[in-house]
Amino acid sequence: MTAELNSPPVSEYCEPARQTNTSARQLCDVLVVGGGVVGCAVTRRLALAGAHVILAEKEADILEGASKGNSAILHTGFDAPPNSVEQGCIADGYREFLEIQSRLNLPLVKTGAMVLAWDHEQAARIDAIVAKAHANGVKDVAEISTDAARAQVPALGTGFTRAVHIPGESLLDPWSTPLAYLHQALAHGAEFLHHCEVHTGEFDGNRWRVATSQGELQARWLVNSAGLYGDQLHHQLIGEPRFRIRPRKGQFLVYDKSANQLTDTIILPTPQETTKGIVICPTIFGNLLVGPTAEDQESRADASVDTATLSRLKSVGESIVPGLKEHSITGVYAGIRPATDARDYQLEADSKRQYLCIGGIRSTGLSAALGIARRAAKLILGDQSAADTPDSIQWPSVPQISEAGQRDWMRPDNGGIVCHCELVTRREIKNALLGPLPARSLSGLKRRTRATMGRCQGFYCSAELSELTQGHLDCPLGI
Repeated sequence: MTAELNSPPVSEYCEPARQTNTSARQLCDVLVVGGGVVGCAVTRRLALAGAHVILAEKEADILEGASKGNSAILHTGFDAPPNSVEQGCIADGYREFLEIQSRLNLPLVKTGAMVLAWDHEQAARIDAIVAKAHANGVKDVAEISTDAARAQVPALGTGFTRAVHIPGESLLDPWSTPLAYLHQALAHGAEFLHHCEVHTGEFDGNRWRVATSQGELQARWLVNSAGLYGDQLHHQLIGEPRFRIRPRKGQFLVYDKSANQLTDTIILPTPQETTKGIVICPTIFGNLLVGPTAEDQESRADASVDTATLSRLKSVGESIVPGLKEHSITGVYAGIRPATDARDYQLEADSKRQYLCIGGIRSTGLSAALGIARRAAKLILGDQSAADTPDSIQWPSVPQISEAGQRDWMRPDNGGIVCHCELVTRREIKNALLGPLPARSLSGLKRRTRATMGRCQGFYCSAELSELTQGHLDCPLGI
């Protein structure tokens, strides 16, 4: 795996900033609204099929909504509802990711996972978990003995009575992955508009006329992938209530890199109706993650964390892996999932109005994105979604920021280290501020480089980052 991820110096990824032709925006084939992982994947698939696509995002950068906070696991779909849209999209997305990840320089660490049962009620569900996995085509899922589970992860606590092994569960980079999708889309003629919020839209029988914060956009098809605001946009454009987003917050603990030695396998609880439960897993950045919680709330923007919940999360994690007590927590965060009342994804096309709604994409969206994109392209383009794929596909290679491959600090002439906690170089920072998808916020810079993501949370590197980013970010960093 490491050999596949060795890549040229980061400076070779930089390209001149794309100049957008305003007149070219007057009419496009497809307008995709929402720059999360699904919006990026759909834009990529449609652009590869030869469509002229515009991706409109109301924030400064991609991944500023639900997609920015997740557990970064590539799921097999072993526990998805059989024959559901979700299960089909995960299966297709998983398969395609394995086919393309090395060509886009995207890391993949095949850790495998274990589902553990800690009480009688959980133990009673183990047979059904294995049967569901096999029904979903994940045939290598099997129950293993508790001794075999402990041999695989010696740090496990006592008390679990049954265990299931899922060999295909893996880790990926949750930020570079959608960035690579959009880079490839841009290489095939797509456009990305940031700070482009949709206000109103009307379909005149031939095309959509959409009023945005950057003026009017016209498109033959409109794709709603607005995530946490997908139901509001649907009502705004179509006027018919189809589903309601019920925001579900998930809080996470990030343990120091020293805790990574406790397990190289993803540890899963037995899934429940509303959540997969609290997961303990290594990350592709070298930390250990515990979470998420599942807290329904009214706010679509409140991603705050609270001491009481984090304390309970810590207790659960330490009961599963007692060795966590000996390691420091270096970060906490929360993500908000766009859950709905329905158990399945809300993916439906209105061919008369040339409108596609992609809603209710929950925690499995990162794994399912490529599969969702294939379905979207089929619904919009029909048979042309495959027939018009270019003979010579361009494969832009994103910088390697995970621990699964050679990073820039290992290469010469990188300008030195700026963020010492995460070993981020000056060259990486400068390059992230250039090119067709430059970082325009501190959070965007973090997702492209890992700067400020470490133990000190930016305390030591903020001053130098402020100097390096001067004139590049929408909100300048204060020293």
